[in-house]
Amino acid sequence: MFSLMSVGAATSGLAQDNPYDTTVDIRMGARLFQAECGRCHGLDGKGNDETGAPDLTNGSFRSASTDAGLFNVIRDGISGTTMVGISWAPDNRVWQVVAYVRSLNPQTGDYDLAGDADSGARLFRGKGECVTCHIVNGAGGRLGPDLSTIGNRRDPEELRIDLMDPNETVEPRWWTVKVVRADGSVITGSRMSEDTFTVRVMDDAENLWHFVKSDLRSLERVETSPMPSASDGLSASEIDDLVAYLFSLRKES
Repeated sequence: MFSLMSVGAATSGLAQDNPYDTTVDIRMGARLFQAECGRCHGLDGKGNDETGAPDLTNGSFRSASTDAGLFNVIRDGISGTTMVGISWAPDNRVWQVVAYVRSLNPQTGDYDLAGDADSGARLFRGKGECVTCHIVNGAGGRLGPDLSTIGNRRDPEELRIDLMDPNETVEPRWWTVKVVRADGSVITGSRMSEDTFTVRVMDDAENLWHFVKSDLRSLERVETSPMPSASDGLSASEIDDLVAYLFSLRKES
């Protein structure tokens, strides 16, 4: 059992492992990362040319290689750079961000998966209707995230959670927006972007709409996922196959 004090003191040991590395910790770390780090590194951790913040998904870190080193960089920042730390955050929250950053670079070693990736690919394109909303290697719909390299970002357990409980974590980019215009007509679709004055929406036909908020009668955000649970239409073995297929979608280094 780790206390916050003992965890903080242990970061000087370069071999120190992260004591907060469960799936729940990763999800909590993702939320803090997106709130505090996403402005520079991007909400997906892929960097930002304008800010010079590096891509955190390629498995290579400039200033640290161990969990302890990442902890120190995330907590204290890097002197002489625009990288500022989150020293205000409790140690366990910093460790959770470490866990999330590590999850962007999963070790794709041996997994004893119950499913068959080829069968999962057929389900993805057929019965599961996943291709309606998701792109893989340039083919598919744009109403959901591009899954072409999802296996680099999610391990099999996380993929299973995503399929079974899509509402567990829904990024703001994938919220649904219902817009009522001044004439009473309604546009519903994915929330592509939003700022103080405007909102951009993609409807189910993949048409893009841009609205000035002051011109609208109302604007409603639905912060749940439009994706149904895989358990609603697929058997346990079919879900195993779909997990195997999704995990096979990764860019080999």
